[in-house]
Amino acid sequence: MAQSPLILTDVTKRFGNFTAVRDLSLEVPEGQIIGFLGPNGAGKSTSLRVSLGVIPPDEGDVRLFGDVPHILSLRRVGFLPEERGLYKKMTARETIAYFARLKGMSASAAKARADELMESTGLGEFRNTRVSKLSKGMAQKVQILSTLAHRPDFLILDEPFSGLDPVNQQVLEDLIRAEHARGATILFSTHVMEHAERLCDRIVMMARGRKVFDGTLPEAFATLEKGASLEVEEGFDLGAALAPKGFEAHRAADRGHGDAWRIALPKGAGPQDALRAAIEAGAPITGFAPDESRLRDVFVSLVGEADAAALDDPLAELEEGELA
Repeated sequence: MAQSPLILTDVTKRFGNFTAVRDLSLEVPEGQIIGFLGPNGAGKSTSLRVSLGVIPPDEGDVRLFGDVPHILSLRRVGFLPEERGLYKKMTARETIAYFARLKGMSASAAKARADELMESTGLGEFRNTRVSKLSKGMAQKVQILSTLAHRPDFLILDEPFSGLDPVNQQVLEDLIRAEHARGATILFSTHVMEHAERLCDRIVMMARGRKVFDGTLPEAFATLEKGASLEVEEGFDLGAALAPKGFEAHRAADRGHGDAWRIALPKGAGPQDALRAAIEAGAPITGFAPDESRLRDVFVSLVGEADAAALDDPLAELEEGELA
């Protein structure tokens, strides 16, 4: 039976009178990509630091590869902290090789791995450039490469996409997929739900220090009430027309070219069933659109719009550091 790289059981962490994480239980199965989602202040970074033994929990149990975090188990981990930091006098190549050697690679293997990673991510011509001379974005890429240079069994990435422009966000997504393809288990935190939608096998959502969801993407979307939007010619009562067919419809915002209605889908029914019922009822249809649910909608449904608004806080993203 495969061993889960990380298991947290009833973990609580306080800082004075403030409880950053409360009663968190979490298992990261081997070989999966897990998204750890929530706004700034939700407890994600604290949970990751507790997972690595950087800070101890006040309550609960932490198991990293089946034991409390220790030097040997930590060699199997690649950790990218939210707060970036590199040795500015080192070159890009020296930096990546240095961190690889700290995790047990030989000098020659570490240098070869650094060259391989820089070439594959467009940093080859900067291998001998000091970190202090790199743009903030390129320096961030060097730190990301330093995290995975030793081919860790378990990657923990804290807000890895912050500060990256769209092109380099895609580069990082490709790197994550490549690491997963070679067998790595990956846990990454983010407040940008779209990355999780594209990458994850499972997601864990946090709000105010508590876990509010833990499951697969289909399970997350299944928590939402499904529906569709339908527009009909002005004056047609779609609600009355669909009621005998088992659909509930309510007037929505008028878009200026007919009456807009919101249709709730009963269990087992899809958007096309609602459209078919409207046609059979003789509705003069002028527009139709099935719901396109996103993970943000799931988060809103679980915690409310006020907490979900923190996902859009401009302070959640780094202001500088787009990769060159």
